[in-house]
Amino acid sequence: MSTSLQAAHAYLKEEPEAEHRALLKALIARVEAGDDDAGVELDDRFAGTLAFGTAGLRGAIGPGTNRMNRVVVSRASWGLGATLLCLGAAAKLGGAGLGSTNVGKSGLGKRGLGKRGPDKSSPAGVVVGFDGRHYSRRFAEDTAAVLAGLGIPVWLFDGVVPTPLCAFAVRHLGAAAGVMVTASHNPPEDNGYKVYQATGGQIIAPQDTTIAACIAEAPLLSAMARPTPFQAAAAGLRKVVPTSVTDAWHQAMRDVSLHPDVAAAAPLAIVYTAMHGVGHRDVVRALRTAGFDGLAVVPEQTEPDGAFPTVAFPNPEEPGAMDRGLALATTVGADLVMANDPDADRLAVAIPTDDGYRMLSGNEVGWLLGADALRYDPEFIDADAPAKKLVVTTIVSSTMLSRMAAAHGAAYREVLTGFKWLADAGEKARAAGTARFVFGYEEALGYECGGLVRDKDGVHAAVRFAEMVAFLRTQGRSVQDELDRLALAYGLSVGAQWSVRLPGQDGLEQIDALMAKLRKAPIASLAGVDVTLRRDLRDDSVVVSRDVEANGDTAPLGLPTSNVLVYYDAEGTRLIVRPSGTEPKIKFYLEGVGRPADRAQIPAVRAERTARLDAIKADVMHHLGLT
Repeated sequence: MSTSLQAAHAYLKEEPEAEHRALLKALIARVEAGDDDAGVELDDRFAGTLAFGTAGLRGAIGPGTNRMNRVVVSRASWGLGATLLCLGAAAKLGGAGLGSTNVGKSGLGKRGLGKRGPDKSSPAGVVVGFDGRHYSRRFAEDTAAVLAGLGIPVWLFDGVVPTPLCAFAVRHLGAAAGVMVTASHNPPEDNGYKVYQATGGQIIAPQDTTIAACIAEAPLLSAMARPTPFQAAAAGLRKVVPTSVTDAWHQAMRDVSLHPDVAAAAPLAIVYTAMHGVGHRDVVRALRTAGFDGLAVVPEQTEPDGAFPTVAFPNPEEPGAMDRGLALATTVGADLVMANDPDADRLAVAIPTDDGYRMLSGNEVGWLLGADALRYDPEFIDADAPAKKLVVTTIVSSTMLSRMAAAHGAAYREVLTGFKWLADAGEKARAAGTARFVFGYEEALGYECGGLVRDKDGVHAAVRFAEMVAFLRTQGRSVQDELDRLALAYGLSVGAQWSVRLPGQDGLEQIDALMAKLRKAPIASLAGVDVTLRRDLRDDSVVVSRDVEANGDTAPLGLPTSNVLVYYDAEGTRLIVRPSGTEPKIKFYLEGVGRPADRAQIPAVRAERTARLDAIKADVMHHLGLT
């Protein structure tokens, strides 16, 4: 019997979901009957265990150790709970001592409620939220049951919520940690398990390895104490997150507005779509509280629906995903179109043009919100607050924010891809008192405004963007006017981003092989222009050409190791290549910077830079054999 077949039979005994048991039994029968295709599928389902990392868990729903299911979620919850218990009574995820991985062999597998509920060694509680994807509520209930079985109190939302509200609740309630069940903008068949530390930010290394070590020791599902909701509530181990937490989040958004009450002076006609996700209720509430009454929504995309029936892919970045919102905007003559992804942590924006609507890139939205924060966020919040502002972005985002920060005398940080690192940079600056975080963004439509939520927040970003548009209108200016101003002041950044999806275990191996190929046979030129600097973030090494002056900073970045390659050519064009951290993709990012002398030159400079990036993309794909 093959290893995968043995693992499948063992797993089948633990799977509590009838649908998954039936699917796996049928697959096992096909394998035992000699079906080679079924054998390949079984191998993929049991090719190790779905890895727990700084992004938590994310993958396709279904039976198997390499899938998202109730067994995997329960084991992850047990590992998280064991980590908290082994850190001690007062410990919170992210507190002192978390770096140690010596928390195993805890003997917690059969620990039950006892008669007194949580004892004095129990840590602070864990907030658990979930979105509208398939199995999200079930996974959240399993998480709450396993944690309660370990004697750890849980605050569970009583319905679907945006991811940023869960992150806000962790800090607002003083919880030890948080769990959000979501796969964000992944395909409908996926789900995920996102873990927050006590700061309200996502876990970072080595917190992930600490939890993973405990997950590896998790007992069988049948050996885990899993009280019913009534039992857990009676023991004080299960509470509903109070509505006052949501109210506090909304009030905080109003308190940190850069342009309060501007909607009365410059009303906007806004179209919004939740894209079958969970953002509708809170975005509509936040916009109306800010005074924006001219709001139209895409009705068929308003309610949460894990099947995402009206979009091919539930990501507003994907072609066609915004079609219904843009069509409605044309009908009502909207001044602004906005969309969230399914868990409402990202924001997509479209603006009117002479011939329809244009989607803004994540970088463009980041520049606009960043410029707004740099210019209008107060210099001082109180007498003790440092005056210097801090803006943060990721290594794959545009370099524009760095030039803007320098011009404003603000501090600037660049971090690895992944919002956890961005929020961590803001947290460290706050703790050290060296600067005041005012804005951070990543090009994948993620924005953090002022540290209100220590993660990307598509709800707050929507309000901030609408207020910025209204403020520009009071000056007789449009969003495009502001983008042109930024291009003339700081340089015209032109970007191109693409990815190649390589699913399955074979795809992951192919991605590894492509990165190895780039290290063994590095790219020497970008469409005929010599590469002058090459940086490998796996060891922070830098190679500079001796023949041509290098563009880009050659100093070590001092970032955690990451499987990322960065190239600069003699013109200053930058190429970055990396595997995705959440999907089976290899990703590519290009940026070129032009210097138009006046507004009339902007289209020509953009066209020239775009053509060059297109040529570079073709060369890179040919070099890797992906054409």
